[in-house]
Amino acid sequence: MAADGQRMKAVFSLPRSVRWVSGELYILDQTQIPSHIVEERQQSVEQVWDSIKRLKVRGAPAIGITGAYGLLLGLKDMTGLSADRFIGELERRADFLNTARPTAVNLKWALARMVKRARECKGKDSTIIYNHLVEEALQIHDEDKKLCRRIGEHGAKLIDNGMGILTHCNAGALAVSELGTALAPIYIAHGRGVRVRVYADETRPLLQGARLTAWELQQVGVNVTLICDNMAAHIISQGLVNLIIVGADRVAANGDVANKIGTMGLAIISRHFSIPFYVACPYSTIDFSTPKGSKIIIEEREEAEVTHCGSCTVAPEGVLVRNPAFDITPNELITGLITERGIIRPPYDSNLRKAFEEKAMKE
Repeated sequence: MAADGQRMKAVFSLPRSVRWVSGELYILDQTQIPSHIVEERQQSVEQVWDSIKRLKVRGAPAIGITGAYGLLLGLKDMTGLSADRFIGELERRADFLNTARPTAVNLKWALARMVKRARECKGKDSTIIYNHLVEEALQIHDEDKKLCRRIGEHGAKLIDNGMGILTHCNAGALAVSELGTALAPIYIAHGRGVRVRVYADETRPLLQGARLTAWELQQVGVNVTLICDNMAAHIISQGLVNLIIVGADRVAANGDVANKIGTMGLAIISRHFSIPFYVACPYSTIDFSTPKGSKIIIEEREEAEVTHCGSCTVAPEGVLVRNPAFDITPNELITGLITERGIIRPPYDSNLRKAFEEKAMKE
């Protein structure tokens, strides 16, 4: 029992991706991990937009939390405005922040919650509205901590002693408030003394699996092996993988999943080898307004992310480049969605609504 406590203590001691302290917002600059652990204070909504766009803060839930706090920066100095003008300024900022990254739905969801809270206070003093907004942002943050724990508890039931688990990109503590989504079941199982082997895809082109997932798992003593993305099929064919768990940036109403580029390939491979393929995602990632994955806008990022690795050029000058940041995994390739309400299985269009009916009706 003492060892279990020490293992979980190590998990919760990982650096926080987002912190709000006495009215100030700090983010962990994830572009510098693992070489440097640098926390950066955010001083304006423009800086927050840039930090999200440049992936200093990343992971759908963490982006949503950062967006909620980012709305507050500078607003306290505007509490002398009328309620209408104050809310108008809030709405302008929300529209601006929402352009930082189009695929992950959590940012839009969190910003919409903040605006809705302000509108419900319309007619009150702007100072009171601001205080309500701070409460809402803190609540969004606290909810994420609790639901990640619940995702971990539900997902841990899938993990047996000695299992090999493959994951892609980073859906761990660095991507959310604490435990993560895809890594939460692994952390819970590890904390209970369950022995697992984790294979972490490097996740080209920005290497979030290599820089972030491998790093955070190593920090807490989880047995992790780093592999290149194109090694996954071979590793699975060797019988070394029993389970695949990934995160999600958006889940359509029919259960199609947008996640880091390369996810769909893993789902196809898992079907060939009859390996269970699970997606861990909180309610805030489920977009009932998007009927299917083909309707999700896929973010295209800068060519230099592909043609360069850090400062090193790895491609011929002038070559044509595609750099979609995400792909869409069809629902028929997904064994189950691990959510805070439990594991949801096909048919997703009806079972997602059933699990989240009350919340979905309020959207």
